[in-house]
Amino acid sequence: MNPILQKLGYAPDARVVILHADDIGMCQSSVDAYADLLDAGIMSSAATMTPCPWYPAAAEFFRAQQNNPHFDIGVHCTLNSEWQNFRWGALSTRERASGMLDADGYFFSTSEPTQERADPDAVEKELTAQVKRALASGFDVTHMDTHMLTLFHPRLLPPYLRVAQKFRLPAFVLRAEHAWNNDLPKNISALIRRAEKRGMPTFDHFDALSLTQHKNRLREAQRALDALPIGLSALVFHPCRDGAETRAMTPDWKCRVADHKLFLNEQFRAMIATSGVHVIGYRVLRDAMRNHA
Repeated sequence: MNPILQKLGYAPDARVVILHADDIGMCQSSVDAYADLLDAGIMSSAATMTPCPWYPAAAEFFRAQQNNPHFDIGVHCTLNSEWQNFRWGALSTRERASGMLDADGYFFSTSEPTQERADPDAVEKELTAQVKRALASGFDVTHMDTHMLTLFHPRLLPPYLRVAQKFRLPAFVLRAEHAWNNDLPKNISALIRRAEKRGMPTFDHFDALSLTQHKNRLREAQRALDALPIGLSALVFHPCRDGAETRAMTPDWKCRVADHKLFLNEQFRAMIATSGVHVIGYRVLRDAMRNHA
């Protein structure tokens, strides 16, 4: 059984999921969508991108939500800037020698060059800067996770876990036994196991709503809920309000708007209620981690 679920008192056959919104603060429409979904109460967690242009507006909104029982926000550790005409770069450096930046001084658009070229020490400094920026903004930070899953790489996972340990935050990571980790070197699998023994929550399953097919979102969500295995899962979505900014920013805007509508849909709430799945946020994981003996 997943040790964090055992610690939290769940039954051995429990299916537990975090319904998680990514990319908050990337743009205005992501902040507006997050505000809508926080009121709706279906979303159980989210993460913000501190290097992005709309992060200050996001932080201002987060500070006003400290007493909201649904408020649960982490740092979406960002080492990529994927859009052609809407870009961002590092907080900690402007040096291309860091291996994190392209010829224009922005983060690389895709994960592969970051994973191949980024200096792990520079990555650790950048992740530290991103978490510190969130903490300095004056709201409660519940966890860390990884934009575009870039940090799920043998060179970059160690600094990611070190920063999480430094700030005593859960870092979204799949258990060492997970099939995704089959290609990891043995020392990286051992690193995940050691982190778990120190109280770091680890996940049994990951899924994300499609960013290529926007139709039949409710049916896709039903498929994702039905597929959740025993253990701790993360189901990720990317909500944005519809509008000129969203449509100009990204070719996958229809999927992001569909995610926004899904998590406002009362049919989805009813679907979750009858699924037999337990929905939690990261805050309870963080508190259990910090109470680990």
